Amino acid sequence: MNCPNIEKRAQVVSALIEGNSVRATVRMTGVCKDTVLKLLVDLGTSCAAYHNSHVRNVKPRHVQCDEIWNFCYAKAKNAPDDKKALGAGDVWTWIAIDADTKLGISYLVGKRDAADAHRLMLDLSSRVANRFQLTTDGHHVYLNAVEKTFGSEIDYAMLVKVYGAAPETETRYSPGRIISTQLAVVAGAPDSRHISTSYVERQNLTIRMSMRRFTRLTNAFSKKLDNLKHSVALHFMYYNYCRVHQTLRVTPAMESGLADHVWSLHELVSILGEKAVSAAA
Repeated sequence: MNCPNIEKRAQVVSALIEGNSVRATVRMTGVCKDTVLKLLVDLGTSCAAYHNSHVRNVKPRHVQCDEIWNFCYAKAKNAPDDKKALGAGDVWTWIAIDADTKLGISYLVGKRDAADAHRLMLDLSSRVANRFQLTTDGHHVYLNAVEKTFGSEIDYAMLVKVYGAAPETETRYSPGRIISTQLAVVAGAPDSRHISTSYVERQNLTIRMSMRRFTRLTNAFSKKLDNLKHSVALHFMYYNYCRVHQTLRVTPAMESGLADHVWSLHELVSILGEKAVSAAA
């Protein structure tokens, strides 16, 4: 199928955001692989642009940040040098979520380094209109990134988890068990009752379940970094505007005052400009 109408495009998007691979989406919808990928590129680009322009002047009280790992083309140890130059290897998706409204405020696909930590904080700062409390894990690059971006205009704490080795009887994919947690106040006067990364870690689970590219031990991983970025943009657009949160009973965008109704998939697809729709077809 070379020219899917809006119903078919919504069907393709529904399959993708529910955790199906590209090839499974092709089998389910009858749309050819190239068209599915082109739709992902165009819609992902539009979702990123919409998020960038509309998720502004947010007023969170508590923000949590974390990073989630996956890889592109191959794991870093197996990726050839010529492919690494194109983004192959380990990839980290950085996330900043409003713990109260569950809104995905900022996200970034890149490396787990100081430069991308700083980029995330700059993006977060540009979208938030008030002082808030921030919690991150113990990744040391957050310290300078938060200090350079916010200075003393934030209440910031780290939640450091101390892990022990996994029992020998468990598989090598089992995570280490948490032995203890340590709270470290870094700036301002954060409320200890809200020093937590539970909600952003739950978002990590949602990502792994909603995007096949993040599912471990499959061959559905991204082969191109750009397609991974488009998938992440589509995920957060759907999560913020279309998916009703089970606890809130509304979408995160509605809870944050960014939308007045639950978006349908047709509305999500309709943010494609006429030029982008023609290209996707």
